[in-house]
Amino acid sequence: MIGKLILITLVQMVLSRSVFQHSSSTKSEKCPPSLSRGWGDSLDWIQTYEEALYRARTNNKPLMIIHHSESCPKSKALKEAFASHDEIQTMAQEHFNMLNLVFETNDHNIFPDGQYMPRILFVDPSLTVRTEITGSHENQKYKYEDKEIEILHENMKKALKLLRFDL
Repeated sequence: MIGKLILITLVQMVLSRSVFQHSSSTKSEKCPPSLSRGWGDSLDWIQTYEEALYRARTNNKPLMIIHHSESCPKSKALKEAFASHDEIQTMAQEHFNMLNLVFETNDHNIFPDGQYMPRILFVDPSLTVRTEITGSHENQKYKYEDKEIEILHENMKKALKLLRFDL
């Protein structure tokens, strides 16, 4: 009788421990703060500008640099449009090195017409900033807005075509 009681107690302890571990591991499995900053959590985001240039050079994929501000309403709207556009997400994952910056770098090549946000630039694997790939704004050529997401999509295709012909 005492043996059965000990066995039942042990089984209860094991079961309660596994339930406790499962519930606590579920809470800790929450994703850590992501480099995506909401632009696409399934994309492989690069942490630094220098690393992004290195990767573009070594894996022969263009670099897409998104300059934005966490507090800018236009950046937030573009981020939502970008993250919810399935074709852009797929193209970014398969064909681009991705970097999003909330701070400027010292490289003047990546703000050819000013330091405004949001702006998106493309850098090819030879590390040339493709200044000919622009949005629809005349005075801020690399600015995109949420309603212009299809222009950005077309420009991503253009960056890939340039890569095929120039390299």
